[in-house]
Amino acid sequence: MAITLALTVGTFGALEARGQNLAPAQAPSVPDTVPFTLAQLDQMLAPIALYPDPLVAQILMAATYPLEVVEADRWLQDPQNTALSGTQLAAALEIQPWDPSVKSLVPFPQILHMMDGNLDWIERLGDAFLADQAAVMDSVQRLRREAEAAGKLDSTSQQVVATSGPAITIEPSNPEIVYVPVYNPAYVYGVWPYPAFPPYYFPGYFDGVIVGSVGFGWVGIGIVGPLWGWNHCDWGRHRIDLDRDRFAGLNGNRSLGGTAWVHDPSHRLGVPYHDSGVRNRFAGSMGAPDARRSFRGYPDDSEAHFHPPMGVGTVSDFRRSTAPLTRVLPAAPRFPSTFESFGRGADVRSDADRGRASRMSMPGFGGVRMAAPRSMRSGGGGRR
Repeated sequence: MAITLALTVGTFGALEARGQNLAPAQAPSVPDTVPFTLAQLDQMLAPIALYPDPLVAQILMAATYPLEVVEADRWLQDPQNTALSGTQLAAALEIQPWDPSVKSLVPFPQILHMMDGNLDWIERLGDAFLADQAAVMDSVQRLRREAEAAGKLDSTSQQVVATSGPAITIEPSNPEIVYVPVYNPAYVYGVWPYPAFPPYYFPGYFDGVIVGSVGFGWVGIGIVGPLWGWNHCDWGRHRIDLDRDRFAGLNGNRSLGGTAWVHDPSHRLGVPYHDSGVRNRFAGSMGAPDARRSFRGYPDDSEAHFHPPMGVGTVSDFRRSTAPLTRVLPAAPRFPSTFESFGRGADVRSDADRGRASRMSMPGFGGVRMAAPRSMRSGGGGRR
């Protein structure tokens, strides 16, 4: 029995019967946000600032595509997909429509669960990165300097910490394994300078990891060659550099046209841009989600098959709900997942009331649980 999910989206056109074309996405009425302060940026970046550089970059890029993060995490919770590793995992991800940054996080299931489980944080982080990439990268460096000053950031058998000009870089010490640090941000940065904005902390996603006296535990993840090492943080120029050919190979042979990462609105899937400047740059080129994804294979009465259980309608509702979302599929269809009303507060509710939803197809997507059980969040080991 296939299990699907729902999430708040509110920006897509209505799906016509049998998976025909979507209406063009309408520009949402989204109020401008006040630029993030240094305190807010450091608060958001604290959980990941001490990760290895390539992993930080992957998270920042993927945060701008929150619905694809959700798709990838749900895909990974299928036991058949969880069992994949190495070249088999890379081959399975090659056919997925997600951005390369999202695909490259699949070998890090705990991080993917953490992102999916804290969507408000990820959406805000993505908003901040799109609005002011330099400020976000400066926040990472500011936090690293604080950790270094507190005596908590040094080279170890798991990582190489170095200084390149004014920047502190962190790279894996083993060419075959990425060690993800597990730490409490309230401890490793010394005295936190913003009492009104305590650092975000998401315990529970790395259960079983022993944190040593220095304040760190480690989770070793075997590198999956095609999915690692295709990006580089250029801290001085505040950008993420790409291996263009490798990126294109992960992106359906689509290149971004240069060697520096730029946001691709086709992977945004209708999630509203909350900053007016960002909205002006990207919203007009988002297009309809069906321009990239297939919506074939739905039964004639598909609308009747895509309703959440009674009382379930928000991200938090789905986190609490144990009722499965099921549908009956015709012979040999795709296994789609459903996303409804994704956004914030009143915007989400008003969009949801207008009934704008999008059905997104996930090839090979079988039965998936609504949320990762605690047993899936253990921190020992990874993929090769």
